[in-house]
Amino acid sequence: MTQWQKSTFSSGTDGSNCVELAHKDATLLLRESDDPTRILPVPATALAALLCDIQGTERRGPVIKLGR
Repeated sequence: MTQWQKSTFSSGTDGSNCVELAHKDATLLLRESDDPTRILPVPATALAALLCDIQGTERRGPVIKLGR
């Protein structure tokens, strides 16, 4: 079973308007709480690169470790 985690920035009064994140192998799964059936699979490295671009920072080595 996939274990979803809600963003801490999505803690308003309406708990259904949240971004949720899970992982399966080296893929991150993204969904919005108000439509949990639509899941966007994203390679972890691609999401890490996107976040670095948004923040205006340079990626240095592995950013995300998945699995145990």
